[in-house]
Amino acid sequence: MIAKTLKWIGDIDGCLELIDQRKLPDEFVRMRCENVEQVSNAIKTLAVRGAPAIGVTAGFGIVLCMQKLPDSESLDKGLEVCNQGCQYLAASRPTAVNLFWALDRIKHTAESFVEHNHNAKLVQLREALLAEASAICTEDEDMCKRIGQNGQRFISDGDGILTHCNAGALATAGQGTALSLMFEASNKGKKFRVYADETRPLLQGARLTAWELQQAGIDVTVICDNMAGWLMKQEKIDAVITGADRIAANGDTANKIGTYSLSILAKEHSIPLYIAAPSSTFDLSRRQRNTYRAKRPG
Repeated sequence: MIAKTLKWIGDIDGCLELIDQRKLPDEFVRMRCENVEQVSNAIKTLAVRGAPAIGVTAGFGIVLCMQKLPDSESLDKGLEVCNQGCQYLAASRPTAVNLFWALDRIKHTAESFVEHNHNAKLVQLREALLAEASAICTEDEDMCKRIGQNGQRFISDGDGILTHCNAGALATAGQGTALSLMFEASNKGKKFRVYADETRPLLQGARLTAWELQQAGIDVTVICDNMAGWLMKQEKIDAVITGADRIAANGDTANKIGTYSLSILAKEHSIPLYIAAPSSTFDLSRRQRNTYRAKRPG
C-alpha cells in the first residue's frame, strides 16, 4: 500500500497532517500543522518536500492562515490576510514552481470570490479557499495516476531503471511522478530492477525512494551517486527516470542537483532519460538554454 504523504483533517477549522519525511526510514511519524507558521517550517526543513506536495501543502497552509480571523471580520480583511499568507509561504521554497502555481490559484480564488460576492460572510470565503485547496490536492492525485499509466510503457520486463532523488508518493499528493511509472509497471506484472542514487547530501534516494519501492515490493538497489556512469558502461541501465522541480517553456528541466550529470552520462551512453512531472511543474514564463556541448574527437 502506498502511503499518503498529506491529508486535510476536518472542515475549515481543521488541520493538515503530513508524514514527517525527516524521520524516514527509521520512524514513520505523522505530524499535524495547525497554523501557517508550522506549514512554512515543514517546507523549509524538508518535513514535506517534492514540488507537487509543496504546492498542495501551501494551498492548505492558506486555509490555516485564515483561521486566525474571527468570522465577524470583513471580506476585504480576509483577502488581505490571504495575500499576506501567500507572500509568506512563497518565501519557504523558491525553487519549486508548484508552490507559486498553487498560491496563485488560491489568490485568484480569493480575489474572484470577493469581487463577485460583496454580501457574503468571511466564513464563506474560507469555505471557498478550502474547496480550492482540496481541488488542487485531488487534481494532483489524478495527474500522478495518469502519469504512471501513460509512462509505464517505457518500462519493459528485465529493464534496469535508474532514478535520482525522490519522486514518489512522498513528493506528491498521489502516488508520485517518476515512481508512478514504476508502480504502474509493477501492477501490470512487469519485473525490473530500480537503481536509486543515494542523492547526497540529504540522501532522499537512499532514505525515501528505496523505502517506497520496498514497501511496494519492487526490486531496488541503492547506489552511491558517482556509480551511475559505471553501471551505464556495464549496460545495466536501460532508462533514467526522474521528476522535476521546474520545467521551462523549451523543455529544459531543473531537478535535484546531480540530475544534470546523469543527463550527460545518459546522452554519452545512448540511454533515454525521461522526466515525469505534472502540468503544474511547467513554468512557461522561462526559457532556458542548453549550455552542454559534447566534445567529439577530431
